[in-house]
Formats: sequence, C-alpha cells, structure tokens
Amino acid sequence: MSEADEQPAATATGREIWIEKYRPQSLDDIHGQEEIVERLQSYIDQDDVPHLLFSGQAGVGKTTAATAIAREIYGEDNWRGNFLELNASDQRGIDVVRDRIKGFARSSFGGDFRIVFLDEADSLTDDAQSALRRTMEQFSDNTRFILSCNYSSKIIDPIQSRCAVFRFSPLSDEAVAAQVREIAAAEEIEVTDAGVDALVYAADGDMRRAINSLQAAATTGEIVDEEAVYAITATARPEEIESMVTDALAGDFTKARATLDTLLTETGMAGGDVIDQLHRSVWEFDLSEREAVRLMERIGEADYRIAEGANEQVQLESLLAALSLAE
Repeated sequence: MSEADEQPAATATGREIWIEKYRPQSLDDIHGQEEIVERLQSYIDQDDVPHLLFSGQAGVGKTTAATAIAREIYGEDNWRGNFLELNASDQRGIDVVRDRIKGFARSSFGGDFRIVFLDEADSLTDDAQSALRRTMEQFSDNTRFILSCNYSSKIIDPIQSRCAVFRFSPLSDEAVAAQVREIAAAEEIEVTDAGVDALVYAADGDMRRAINSLQAAATTGEIVDEEAVYAITATARPEEIESMVTDALAGDFTKARATLDTLLTETGMAGGDVIDQLHRSVWEFDLSEREAVRLMERIGEADYRIAEGANEQVQLESLLAALSLAE
C-alpha cells in the first residue's frame, strides 16, 4: 500500500479507514506471502538486510512489508525516525534523489543504518534512477533502500543488481477470504458466504480493494451480501459476463449487446474493466478451446485499441460482433 503509515486515517464521519486500521504490524501478520516473509525474516534475524526491490500488482503487501521490516528492526517507538517514505510517482525527478534522499541518508542515529522506502519506483525518470544508483553506492554503509514497483522491468539493471528482488504474487482467494472474515468478525459485521465470494472476485488478488469494498458494503445495510458487494464495486457478476459472451458466440449479437449496454450504463463499468473481467474469466466459461482462443484474440485487439484512445463502447461492440459472425 502506498499511503504513509502514520496514525490511522479517518473518514469524514470519524470512522477509521480499515486498510490502515488492520494493516499488519509485523511480517508474521502478512497474509498470502509466506515464502517472501520467511526470506525477509531471515535477513532481519541475521542482522544482514540488503537493498530490497519489491515488485507486484497493487494491494499485495509491498508497502506493508517495508514498514513491518522497519518496525521489527527499530521497534515501535523509533521506526518512524529511521524510515523515510517517498512516492516516486509524485516526486519523480532527479532533485528528489539529490535533495531529500541524500539529506536523509547523510544522517544516521539510533541504529546502524536507516531505511529509505521509495514507492512506485518505476515512475522515476532515467536520470533520477541513475542518480539513485550513485546514492545507493555512496551511502551503502549507513542506509538501506527498499524500492517498490509494479513492473521491475522499468528499473534499470544497475539498480536491480544491487538489490535482493522479491516478486509479490497476487494474493490467493483463500488469503483474501480469511482476512475479510477476520475483519468482519472484529467489526461485528454479518457477511454471507456469497458476499465473501463476491469480495474475493471483485478484489482479484488485491487485499486493499477487498478491505475497502468490505467497508463500503458494510455502510449499505446490516448484512454484507453478494448484491451489496456488486453494487458498490461496480463489478459485473461472473454470470453476466458469461451470458454476454455465450450469446455472442451463439450468434445473438442483439442480446449480447443489450447486456453490454447494461454493464456500461446501468452498472457504470468502464470499458477497460469489462475487458479485464473478460480476460480473467475466459477459462472459467464453458467454452471449447477454439472458442476460448477466438475470444482471447478479440479481447487483445479491443484492449490495444482502447489503450490507443479508441471509443470503448464501439470497440466492445465490435468484439461481440466479431464473435457473433465467426464460424
């Protein structure tokens, strides 16, 4: 998570935001990344923490792991003074590296080294990354760098070679469901099994999204069920996506288009979200291998055109039309 880990944030009504309230405070509390936690804990136990590079999609525990490392090394009372967090997407120029990071790295107190955590490091410009590489070399005796990114390929090789690289995988459905149930019990919220399944589906491996969706759904009524989750997440039900695709493959373009129109106008989904749900659900549909391959080809084509700026609805309707006309 990219938010600074200060005091728990609050909503306008004074309620704490649950992603901060239930953020794991130690490595052992992190769900779904057991192998990574074990390796990180071994560094701490041996008092030999190298520079670290965390890569993976949003909401899988990268920032939480960084703050947990600082807590375990410095203790709850001292970690904030030895931990500098910067978001490279907001402060991505070379001046940030030269000024803020160097200023922090030059001072060292209360421990053998201090930690600089650079979130979304793949947003740094090439010049800033080159400056960062030199800073990592210059202050390696009293500073450890933890870099977090979505795409490690966007980090220059000289930085990657100086770091122990950890690739965080999307969280398993079981890990997300367990955390959702744990928080629901702590908040005394009644959540149905179908509601948990819907939260897991909408999250797609992103724990932050699951927790935010749970909190939002909890405000809509006394029970968090499937209907409440899909309503607040603007997510299509899997059966709606499957129905739209099977209608198109059966040659009923009109019916498939009506379902798409409902998703875009009534549910409020963006075209990119429809594409994402189509892609992740292809192999869950009862399709022949040939039909699945045709669908994947059309999804890729529509996704590319939308990314290039084409009209979302036109491209999605074109996708359904191509499926309807294919033999």
